[in-house]
Amino acid sequence: MMRESSSQLAGLRRSIARLTANGGLESRPAEGWLASGHASFDAALGGGLAIGRAHEFFAADALDATSAAAFAALLALRTAGKAPLIWLRTSDAGKRTGHIYAPGIAELGGDPDRLLLVEAADPKMLLACANDAIRCAGSAAVIVESWGKFPLFDLTAGRRLALGARDAGTTLLMLRLNASPSPSVAETRWGVAAASSRALEANAPGAPAFDLELLRWRGGPAGTRWRLDWNHDEKCFGPNAGDPALSGALLPLPARRAMASHRAAAA
Repeated sequence: MMRESSSQLAGLRRSIARLTANGGLESRPAEGWLASGHASFDAALGGGLAIGRAHEFFAADALDATSAAAFAALLALRTAGKAPLIWLRTSDAGKRTGHIYAPGIAELGGDPDRLLLVEAADPKMLLACANDAIRCAGSAAVIVESWGKFPLFDLTAGRRLALGARDAGTTLLMLRLNASPSPSVAETRWGVAAASSRALEANAPGAPAFDLELLRWRGGPAGTRWRLDWNHDEKCFGPNAGDPALSGALLPLPARRAMASHRAAAA
């Protein structure tokens, strides 16, 4: 794992240039899908998340924010080869959700050496870094993680990033933590929450589990819900075995929203 200075945008540019010179960036097609490995989930999206497009992941609190970050990272690290995953985040997001732990990524089956981590001091620097990174053709993906409102990320800024992703064939994963959805040019928009995992033998902790809501999809209908487990051995996502009723099934979204409204009213 590599960490750059949050105050020097030039550090990111040097790192990308070094990876390019060392052959670390492999040519990737601008078309295709970033697949989860779960056949039904990927088929429902036409193959997975579209490569060269922007995708948004929303999480309501710190616990769900960690799940959203883990899901995005594991999905990006499923790509073959040694292409790097560029992860940009604000320092505030790091303080609230915790620092990224390289041995933990390795334990889950990912390669932490593929991760280029950049912590920006503020949203303005984060957006500047994102505009540079998204044009880095050949990366596995670019993750942009922010906490709370992000007024600089308006439709104009989002369109600029989306065009950069399309031209470079780079997949952009926007982690919008503790934020409310707003108009955007994202191909898909997801709500991510931590799900109950299935305990292993001797009551050992189970695999990471994720509750996903497809809130918006430019290519088709939204309003569906999935619950997936991460399979360490196969390095892919699969049905959640902890709740048979939700194991990889597509479910209507209104029930989930009604539950969220009930919790908010109770609070």
